[in-house]
Amino acid sequence: MKVLHDKILSQSAYSAEIDMPADMLDIADWLFTLPEAEYQRCCIPDHIASGVTTTDDGRRMSINVEMIGTGLVVQHYVAEEAGPNYCRMNSISDVFTANGRTQVNVIWELIAEPMEEGRTLYTNRVTSHPTDAFMGFLEQHDLTLEGAAQARQEASSDHNRRETPLFAESIARHARARLEREVA
Repeated sequence: MKVLHDKILSQSAYSAEIDMPADMLDIADWLFTLPEAEYQRCCIPDHIASGVTTTDDGRRMSINVEMIGTGLVVQHYVAEEAGPNYCRMNSISDVFTANGRTQVNVIWELIAEPMEEGRTLYTNRVTSHPTDAFMGFLEQHDLTLEGAAQARQEASSDHNRRETPLFAESIARHARARLEREVA
């Protein structure tokens, strides 16, 4: 599978404020312990299922199943970097459409940046690149990259806009629950 890094299908970044200091958050811990029901609540009805596993060589992996526009997407996010304030996840994602199945590359970045007065700016950045399989899929169905990119941009941006504030709230709840356990 070849990823065409020089081409972008979609790119969006949305932010939401968290009323906690960044040093009290742990995005990686949240991501790799996220209960499936909580994942589903973070973008109803788009988020369908989630789970955590590893690659054959032991790297942490988050599996997310969701609807992005009219496509059912199975994300196989491998952690390239996973820390308390920054995670970079990389997926060769399966996309099921009315025309059949294909694959795209998705980079998901989860970022917590300190703000004034003990607050944090959470940013959810998602970038999609075509793969050689995706380009073949477009050719097979007489579709253009421009048309596919426009549709993907609209759908992905809408999805990201809706899930970002809910992810921020979930990350904050996770941090508060962890702090309560430590105090108890």
